[in-house]
Amino acid sequence: MKLVFLDTKTIGEDIDLSAYDALGEVVKYGFSTLEEIPERVKDADVLIVNKIAINEQTIGTAKNLKLVCVTATGTNNLDKEYLKKRGIAWRNVAGYSTESVTQHTFALLFYLLEKIRYYDDYVKDEKYINDTVFTHFAEHFNEVNGKTWGIIGLGTIGRRVADIAKAFGARVIYYSASGSPAQEGYEQVDFETLLTTSDIVSVHAPLNEYTKDLMDREAFAKMKKTAIFLNLGRGPIVVEQDLYEALETGEIAAAGLDVLCEEPMSETNPLAKIKDSKKLIITPHIAWASVEARNRLMQIIAGQIREFL
Repeated sequence: MKLVFLDTKTIGEDIDLSAYDALGEVVKYGFSTLEEIPERVKDADVLIVNKIAINEQTIGTAKNLKLVCVTATGTNNLDKEYLKKRGIAWRNVAGYSTESVTQHTFALLFYLLEKIRYYDDYVKDEKYINDTVFTHFAEHFNEVNGKTWGIIGLGTIGRRVADIAKAFGARVIYYSASGSPAQEGYEQVDFETLLTTSDIVSVHAPLNEYTKDLMDREAFAKMKKTAIFLNLGRGPIVVEQDLYEALETGEIAAAGLDVLCEEPMSETNPLAKIKDSKKLIITPHIAWASVEARNRLMQIIAGQIREFL
């Protein structure tokens, strides 16, 4: 049995993959171009991929292929009709990053809410040395307690965020873009109500026909000028030009993003022009990637392969 990893760098080089050695011959590639893939997969029985496109063009040469494992929850890189026609099974992993993404959601929020960059710079620039008073009030911040937190996408991660937000004293409401029935214990509202009443809006939804371009100019215009917007879902849920304009014109107070429409970030992305970290923070799609989450992910996939075999 031959197992081929096509893009191990996407899961990090610090993760122990030795458990796979017990499953068969293992070949690892850090990255693979579309031109390299056909040769690399031709005698593979199992492929482990993250963002690699799996279709007739890339795996048409893989005559022994039995299983494709995706080191992620999303599977839009798989041509499932082609895999079905070939009788090739596929697996993905859900739920491995819930705690990691939830934690990062609050990290982004508190960085923006409490103006952490400003205060850190204030001290490191030695402005606090021999200051006149022990507290510096130039930038103001508010408590989460008593605020309204609106969640778009109340799946496993959205519910975890909701529960912790409630523990901080927030009122939590949510909107289901697909129109799913209300979930017991959570307050469902329409989109306009969520936008107009929320002090914090966080996105934890998948990208689909209901959510693409959901957060556009019209949506940002309905939000409070004091609101903080967080996107931990998928980049194309947000129209980035519209978000840029909303931040520049003060339609909303600040935004924290872990996902973009194009990743890695394009030099033409309008958000790259915003250098004020009190207004915008972007992290490079790392919310899912705690050490624990990545180890959990690869342990689950190893188990899937064992079960399949």
